[in-house]
Amino acid sequence: MSEHRPRVVLVTGGAGFIGCHVVRHLLASDPALRVITLDALTYAGHRENLADVLAAHPQRHRFVHGDIADRPLVAALFAEEGIDTVIHLAAESHVDRSIDGPLAFVRSNVLGTAVLLEAARAAWGRRQDVRFHHVSTDEVFGSLGEEGRFTEETPYDPSSPYSASKAASDHLVRAWHRTYGLPATLSNCCNNYGPYQFPEKLIPLMVCRALAGETLPVYGSGRQIRDWLYVEDHARALALIVRRGQPGRTYHIGAREEHRNLELVERLCDLLDELRPDPAGPHRRLIRFVADRPGHDYRYAIDPTRLERELGWRPQVSFAEGLRRTVQWYLERQDWVAAVRGAYRGERLGLLAPRGEGPA
Repeated sequence: MSEHRPRVVLVTGGAGFIGCHVVRHLLASDPALRVITLDALTYAGHRENLADVLAAHPQRHRFVHGDIADRPLVAALFAEEGIDTVIHLAAESHVDRSIDGPLAFVRSNVLGTAVLLEAARAAWGRRQDVRFHHVSTDEVFGSLGEEGRFTEETPYDPSSPYSASKAASDHLVRAWHRTYGLPATLSNCCNNYGPYQFPEKLIPLMVCRALAGETLPVYGSGRQIRDWLYVEDHARALALIVRRGQPGRTYHIGAREEHRNLELVERLCDLLDELRPDPAGPHRRLIRFVADRPGHDYRYAIDPTRLERELGWRPQVSFAEGLRRTVQWYLERQDWVAAVRGAYRGERLGLLAPRGEGPA
């Protein structure tokens, strides 16, 4: 199997959580590579996430503030920059926000993906020395019971407007590959965690609320199970798939680290007790159980066997080490939290009834 050699990579959503780690990894791993970051800088994307990259690589990294659904802008980028590789991460991604405003998810995740696919097809024609990689989620498969894992053959069964919009975008990418011969690959990953994650997501939200002495709301019984992947391991996997993945193929990215939501919140409390003790008492005292999320899937778990066997990928950061690194980062970077969170203060989103606290 021939290896794709990217030279100019467009990273959509590169100022977001996963995207900024992908940009860093690409620039650090290949000194000949140029990266174009396209990001709309919505609430979860911030220039602060790339401040070190912009300073360290002014000749090899260009930041463009723009929307993936802006057809003239996207077409101009392909024409001006000679892009030969796309890593498509830009997406609205928070389930609770999709319950409150589903049409924004359809516009960004479905229409935006279609615009990118058409721009790539127009620019590349029938070239095969190019690559379009689409990043998706395990949530497109719906909920698992106590046994089994999602594989690349698992039927789609999305539960939320977010996961439905991602499922639609996945199908578009496969259709452009099958109909037009676009050299495309896809990946589905489990829950990511690590530095630079916007504090609406479980781990940074719990850390920030605990530091403020606020309650730690856990949905339902807290028995929901999620599979966790350290974000730097995800970035390495994406770069590997782009270079060595087979066009038309899907790869699942996971670390086989399943944990119940309540167990995870308790581990975060114990880490905070060690790293930043609260004179008022153990942080577990702040845990509160709240009404469950509508349509809340019970369990997600990814089977990464194909990625391991075909491309030789393995996670390098254990869950215990990754969690400690993450908590330590948020303890040291409350300046970043203050800079990026804007008007969001950890309130619960995505309720069909009057809002209370949330979420976990």
